[in-house]
Amino acid sequence: MNNKNTVVFNSNFLTIEDICDIAGQQATIELSTQADFIKRIDKGALFIDSLLKEQGFVYGVTTGYGDSCTVSIPLHLVEELPRHLYTFHGCGLGNHFDAQQTRAILAVRLTSLARGFSGVRYQLLQQLTTLLTQDILPLMPQEGSVGASGDLTPLSYLAAVLAGERDVLYQGEQQSTDTVFARLNIQPLTLKPKEGLAIMNGTAAMTGIACLAYQRAEYLSQLSTRITSLASIALNGNAYHFDEKLFSVKPHPGQNRVAERIRADLQVTESAPRNDTRLQDRYSLRCAPHVIGVLEDSLPWLRQFIENELNSANDNPIIDAEAEHVLHGGHFYGGHIAFAMDSLKTAVANLADLMDRQMAQLMDTKFNHGLPANLSGADAEQAMINHGFKAVQIAVSAWTAEALKLTMPASVFSRSTECHNQDKVSMGTIAARDCIRILELTEQVAAAVLFAAVQGVELRGNLETLSPAVQNTVKFVRRFSLFLSVDRALEQELRQCLVLIREKRWDLYD
Repeated sequence: MNNKNTVVFNSNFLTIEDICDIAGQQATIELSTQADFIKRIDKGALFIDSLLKEQGFVYGVTTGYGDSCTVSIPLHLVEELPRHLYTFHGCGLGNHFDAQQTRAILAVRLTSLARGFSGVRYQLLQQLTTLLTQDILPLMPQEGSVGASGDLTPLSYLAAVLAGERDVLYQGEQQSTDTVFARLNIQPLTLKPKEGLAIMNGTAAMTGIACLAYQRAEYLSQLSTRITSLASIALNGNAYHFDEKLFSVKPHPGQNRVAERIRADLQVTESAPRNDTRLQDRYSLRCAPHVIGVLEDSLPWLRQFIENELNSANDNPIIDAEAEHVLHGGHFYGGHIAFAMDSLKTAVANLADLMDRQMAQLMDTKFNHGLPANLSGADAEQAMINHGFKAVQIAVSAWTAEALKLTMPASVFSRSTECHNQDKVSMGTIAARDCIRILELTEQVAAAVLFAAVQGVELRGNLETLSPAVQNTVKFVRRFSLFLSVDRALEQELRQCLVLIREKRWDLYD
């Protein structure tokens, strides 16, 4: 039985979740076959053809690109120009985007082209849809984009693959595109004059990565909240730091949502007996809703920035075939994604810092209110040779430091390039890549602190008195990572936990 959603590309509004579902192969895709949609798409390409016949001049069609826009292209060479565009941009370096990221990028580019303002043929949309449905993934280097004039270098690899060139990832193996196309009887596409520019001159790489980053951050917000609850229990914290009346006087909705979740975890109610003999816990417990709440309260506007970019026509020039206008502008500039990713990575890194401080409290007998040093579960006879989570804390500190180091905003490092035509650029793709790395590091911190917090809760005892949600989290962790009674290497258990985190394999809050 197929329970996957179907995402239809028909110029309608798509969401972050649509792109993430496609990227994770949790959705099937369809390109609209409605006659009016096909006609509207093809009308843009026909308008370009008519301009060539009538005027003989269109930017990027009968001219060079960027600073070379004053160079006229003779009509007999116009058909060759798109291939030159994606060929000379084939200079990307660094790691390739992974399979999930590549699917997201392809889906984002298809969403933009399906708006109908890019002057491409419906046939090109069909070819792009084929790549997604057959899971033929262009190998796109991550490095080489300044985020305006769009993601030219990475997207040049998509353009080349549509035309049957370069390499793809297919069935888990790197193969030449022409070999895969021949095996599947796919005809390479000869790009029409505006089509190379339309594919490459947009923000698909940064926006696809931003969609994935958003969803990972959204889950990390919930996970760090549950870890805070576990840490508060393990440290005998004051649960009334999360009191509803207390938070009503500072009405940030996301911050209040975090406090509400912790209250439920800790079973804080008006009728519950108060246990607040320690008036004030350290900030990493007491102020956790305020830290996590910054991310929670950022999610709505981050969604707005990302989804508006996702559903925009963002190449240049924009082709208004209905009114027969060619509109020259700068919609390829990825400033909104750059700002969103620079902001998101800072909020996420603060979660790593928060959990790192909670880990420090759990480990240190000066601050952990009676727990054994380093959360060691060894019995008295073995205590002197067992080290608990000592090394794990060192690793958490390293991961947190690296995450914090990467929070320098990429968008302020604009570089004038391309003979000063691109003299102010967004750096949106670098910001998005930084954000993914910070998410990876913060997920590592979360996995490690989750193990430690669960250990602390079990060392404290009285599991049966805890809320069902907290008990379920403890049980879930113990399915793949047993209580640490004697020293053992935790790498593989941590890696398994990371997979479960990244797949969002357990529900945390409704």
